[in-house]
Amino acid sequence: MSSQQSQNRNSTDREIRKRTVVSFSVFGVGICLAIAAWLWLFRQPESADGIQPTLRKGLELNENLFSRIYSRKRQSKPYKKQDATSEVRVNGDAGMDGELDTTWRLKVVRSPGDTFLLTIDDIKALNKTEVVFDFKCVEGWNQVTWWGGVRFSDFLQKYNLAKQAGMKYVGMETPDGAYYVGVDMPSMLQPQTILCFEMNGAELPQEQGYPLRLIIPVKYGIKHIKRISVIYFSDRKPPDYWAERGYDYFAGL
Repeated sequence: MSSQQSQNRNSTDREIRKRTVVSFSVFGVGICLAIAAWLWLFRQPESADGIQPTLRKGLELNENLFSRIYSRKRQSKPYKKQDATSEVRVNGDAGMDGELDTTWRLKVVRSPGDTFLLTIDDIKALNKTEVVFDFKCVEGWNQVTWWGGVRFSDFLQKYNLAKQAGMKYVGMETPDGAYYVGVDMPSMLQPQTILCFEMNGAELPQEQGYPLRLIIPVKYGIKHIKRISVIYFSDRKPPDYWAERGYDYFAGL
């Protein structure tokens, strides 16, 4: 090996060592900053919903961004009925304790002091819509599932709730009040959102929310409340079970 080749090789080796040291230094600094940020967040006081204010602000920023760009024309990818699973998983059972009272009625609150009641037959009398989509759970699983019910937008039209449709949010609760959700009105008016009373072409099973549940394909499963007992409308965010436990209120896909 010539003297020039030896010098070139030594120069190359020095450059490689230099870049290696720089790379590991940057990596080390990044790790230290990440640990420091995590410790800082960990030491922050929790708010009433059990999440640090900084993280809550991040979730609210995401919500504001995605709600602004959301379009009711956007739909979850539709599937064929034969693509749907016959073994539908249950995504949580909060608000499902005990047997349902046989006198169940859906309470619809137009405004405080103005409420009307509906039977499941009243709801089934509307035009039925079927939805087959990929149900997604925040636990990390998903399934193609088939549901039947009435479009929420048709429900509003049938019962002269145009004024309420102009409000910002819909609130829903189970009979025992143990589970409750708040959903933005644009997502509720999306054409795939249904008040659901059928699964796989048959009556909705008890564990899946009989007699009536929400199916809203543009949201994660935490918004698909089962065993709906109360529906109301508001221009302020209604209480939401999982948002109070640190999850994203919007929960959009």
